[in-house]
Amino acid sequence: MQDVLSDNGDYFVEITISEPQKIGDGMGSYLTYKVSTKTNIPKFQRTEFSTLRRFSDFLGIHSLLASKYIKLGKIVPPAPSKNIFGTTKVKISPQQSEPGNGSNVEWVEQRRAALERYMNRTAQHPVLRVDLDFINFLESDQELPRAVNTAALSGAAVVRLFNKVGETVNKITYKMDENDPWFDDKITEVENLDTNLQKLHSALKSLVTTRKELANLTGLVAKSAAMLSTCEEHTGLSRALSSLADVEEKIEILRSEQSNSDYYIMSEFVKDYLGLFVAIKSVFHERVKVFQNWQHAQMQLSKRRENRGRYELNNRTDKLEQAHQEVEEWQVKVQRCQQQFEEISSEIKKEMERFELHRIKEFKANLVKYLEDQMAHQQQIITYWEAFVPCAREIV
Repeated sequence: MQDVLSDNGDYFVEITISEPQKIGDGMGSYLTYKVSTKTNIPKFQRTEFSTLRRFSDFLGIHSLLASKYIKLGKIVPPAPSKNIFGTTKVKISPQQSEPGNGSNVEWVEQRRAALERYMNRTAQHPVLRVDLDFINFLESDQELPRAVNTAALSGAAVVRLFNKVGETVNKITYKMDENDPWFDDKITEVENLDTNLQKLHSALKSLVTTRKELANLTGLVAKSAAMLSTCEEHTGLSRALSSLADVEEKIEILRSEQSNSDYYIMSEFVKDYLGLFVAIKSVFHERVKVFQNWQHAQMQLSKRRENRGRYELNNRTDKLEQAHQEVEEWQVKVQRCQQQFEEISSEIKKEMERFELHRIKEFKANLVKYLEDQMAHQQQIITYWEAFVPCAREIV
């Protein structure tokens, strides 16, 4: 087992994703990102370093971590999902130093931000951040082996993917003979939070779209007022219309910034937590699988004991030695499965305690940040309108 550094804030890993670059042309092209790391964890060779990684590399490291740690009951943060439409648009855009323009730039920035959040969330975990594969991902200058199952999906594969996702989400609905009420309560809590967060995320996405539309419409008002001011004969009114156009143009920028705040501070934050709840359901399901293995081992042990009993009654000495051996083997398996069940149950409780502490802390920080950002924008709007009032009053 790898060394585990305490999750007490003494150690840190800060990761920045920057400089997205398009490599190659056409459908064979791809984006690379500069991954910069600062850390004081001794297991890293340096305190500051950087490397280049492509999107499939991020999916690959997540796959490695998930394969190792979900079965141990650890919550592995999910990597950002693929976006075939956005990826294709960037692939077919003209080759240039930047990976696109207009909507392409916006999409690339959204992916960059999502990757950065994913990496830092993984780096918060006291076990995942010292995993040798994770350290190698951050430190190595070498190109990583191509991860499997990360290529663009066909239409049929997309349908299969969504079906698989739905199956994964519903895994938690499997009922087992639960002797620990903590798990029943926690599963219900997770389901309720997940359901309501989905509703909040849907509302936030609508807010982002509506705020963008408001920004665009405000820009149209600014242009219309400016055009009207040029043909207005009354000097005072013309000046006021021109000032109004300036104010609306500034407010358009503020509305656009508010839309970005809605998206990056709140909408994407909630989306990340929806992904974390899927990861939580995965570890709960893993516990169910371990329980099923334990039950299966107990059933097999009972059968072996019944067989041994029949051999003893029928004086089948030729079968007894093998029967004794099989009973002993399944006794060991039952003990091992029981131990695995107890260990994963204990680990999940520890993981959920840690998750809850981080969840409350992060929600508080994001809500305060969002509130302060919205207040700052509203105050700036008030300032613009207050500056416009004297100009309007001068109309005679």
